[in-house]
Amino acid sequence: MHIVNTVSELRDAVRAWRSLGQSVALVPTMGNLHAGHLALVKEAQKKADRVVVSIFVNPTQFGVGEDFEAYPRTEREDQEKLNAVGVDLLFQPAVADVYAPDAKTVVSVAGLSEWYCGAFRPGHFDGVATVVCKLFNIAQPDIALFGLKDFSN
Repeated sequence: MHIVNTVSELRDAVRAWRSLGQSVALVPTMGNLHAGHLALVKEAQKKADRVVVSIFVNPTQFGVGEDFEAYPRTEREDQEKLNAVGVDLLFQPAVADVYAPDAKTVVSVAGLSEWYCGAFRPGHFDGVATVVCKLFNIAQPDIALFGLKDFSN
């Protein structure tokens, strides 16, 4: 498994795969991986030639009083799990690689942002939609796989 930390490294890898005619799947996560994440990886492997997993604890989906710093970060264990299932590439960017210090653009999904936990976590879904848009732009996958929780919470 290849591990990259910058946008340019990820784009170089995807460009090389594309030059060989290979398809790319993205499984975006915030890490602290469990069996559900690994099931998504296995499904991605059925649907694409190459699988990229991102681990990025997204600060923009944490609201006031939610402790971004306390979110579990289990990098070594996550890397071992992904290596064991044959992930092609792990993308672990720093916050500064995903969000410029003066970033002003926010993706908002009208209606959906007020449902589920959005009703009591203002800005949460905007943060999720923004980072997913950014990850799609960075990785340019053919497909992406998300857990049911990501749809229903």
